[in-house]
Amino acid sequence: MNSKPFFSSWSGGKDSALAFFKACKEGYRPEKLFTMFEENAERSRSHGLPLDVLKAQADSIGVPLLIKGASWETYENQFLEAAAEMKEEGITYGVFGDIDLEDHLKWVENTCSKAGIHSCHPLWKMDRRAVLKELLEAGFECVIIVVKNDKLPDSFLGKKITKEVILELESYGVDACGEEGEFHTVAVNGPIFSSPIHLRFNGIHVEAGYSFSDVSLLNR
Repeated sequence: MNSKPFFSSWSGGKDSALAFFKACKEGYRPEKLFTMFEENAERSRSHGLPLDVLKAQADSIGVPLLIKGASWETYENQFLEAAAEMKEEGITYGVFGDIDLEDHLKWVENTCSKAGIHSCHPLWKMDRRAVLKELLEAGFECVIIVVKNDKLPDSFLGKKITKEVILELESYGVDACGEEGEFHTVAVNGPIFSSPIHLRFNGIHVEAGYSFSDVSLLNR
């Protein structure tokens, strides 16, 4: 029996999807997707995704979803509470999609250590272009749903990550992985999904210097 049961720190976007995929290929066993939500628990904290979209991802992947609502002040406590719950279920590894932000890596390692969880970072120190190459070659489809307004125009919202869009992003002086928060994505198809996620785009709202695409599940 595989002895590496893991939860995925799940934003719903490209990096968490690729990290999940790589962890599975390395022999880890997925047990849970874990997403932090805003305090009112209506939308995910970083990507602004509604619960039904994240549930649809979890259903397609075949792994249960756990969410916790938190303000930035209560974030760590809520994270630790969730980690303790998962540890009780026998989940001893956490998989994260960090690429090269040292401060975030340190926070993850320190917080996981407090909870007795081993943190795993399958994308750590990969060349950013290599991350995107692997993402596309694996067959992932990811759509841009958030842009930072001082970095990118909202015309990027709704665009799929392709070789052409990567070049467009770079033409704005933006790293095409968006590791500095220039944009965020949602994964809608790929090798970890049993069926694609179909989205409806319901307009745009602007908040705290970011433009968010308001997405919901498209009933088919």
